[in-house]
Amino acid sequence: MAKQKLDLSVVSPLYNERESLPELTEWIRRVCEKEGYAYEIIFVDDGSNDGSWQVIEDLAARYPEVRGIRFQRNYGKSPALHVGFQMASGEVVITMDADLQDSPDEIPELVRMIREEGYDMVSGWKKKRYDPISKTVPSKFFNLTARMVTGIKLHDFNCGLKAYRREVVKSIEVYGEMHRYIPVLAKQAGFRKIGEKVVQHRKRKYGVTKFGLSRFIKGYLDLISVTFITKFGKRPMHLFGSLGSLMFLVGFLAALWLGIRKLWFLNHGIPAPLVTTSPYFYLSLTAMILGTQLFMAGFLGELVSRSSSDRNRYLVEKKLNFPREKEVIKQVL
Repeated sequence: MAKQKLDLSVVSPLYNERESLPELTEWIRRVCEKEGYAYEIIFVDDGSNDGSWQVIEDLAARYPEVRGIRFQRNYGKSPALHVGFQMASGEVVITMDADLQDSPDEIPELVRMIREEGYDMVSGWKKKRYDPISKTVPSKFFNLTARMVTGIKLHDFNCGLKAYRREVVKSIEVYGEMHRYIPVLAKQAGFRKIGEKVVQHRKRKYGVTKFGLSRFIKGYLDLISVTFITKFGKRPMHLFGSLGSLMFLVGFLAALWLGIRKLWFLNHGIPAPLVTTSPYFYLSLTAMILGTQLFMAGFLGELVSRSSSDRNRYLVEKKLNFPREKEVIKQVL
């Protein structure tokens, strides 16, 4: 059976948030029904052990708009979002955390920006935050670095409150800890109209935060990963091959200079030390070895990339004048 076409899907990943779920559900329903949206609420239970799933079951029995997905164990926020995106069928997809720190009252304006202003994605910016300084200061430094590296001018990459056109969430793969960099993944997929909206940040009402300082360390490692993948994921030879060739060339020229210098001394009858006694000989040899290894790493990366299942996965936005498209595809295959 085909999924019903909806105006809005609200995807909310959660871990041990049983107290906040009824209040969050009522709040989302109140906002959506006031705006007249055809909507669904998708709760993704990331292996909670506090009875959150039982609450979701009760809510789903009461409200047909509520859907639930439960992981067998705790996998993380990115897998929860990925599965939620796969199941979402709304024209606009909203993500928000289930701890009530994101306000559902922001939904109508986010939807309007997607529909009327033509944004592919709108990210929330918690300009005024109710977090301790141990979280706000590292967060500002992290976001500054992310802006400089990615070129995307957002103030709060990690804000859970975001809005997307349906095509965006169906075109990206969120994995590992990459939920922080969904704007980067969207841009890499060709969705370049990314906006930002100042949103309300509310104090946590129930439970405790699930994130510690370790997330900032992971965040920087993920930033390196996503930057490399988006720029060189399908052409690793461009990076490793270039660096390897340059390093090998520098080492080779240094070794050549040492050899020419030795021959010049001998030709002019000047006592010359052994080439192997010079530290530059070992530096040049090391440079050539490292250059060769980098080049081989790029070559092996190319082999892996050529064998990947998505090596020819491209997003086609529009097609014109293909009356026999199916027949052409059959012939090509």
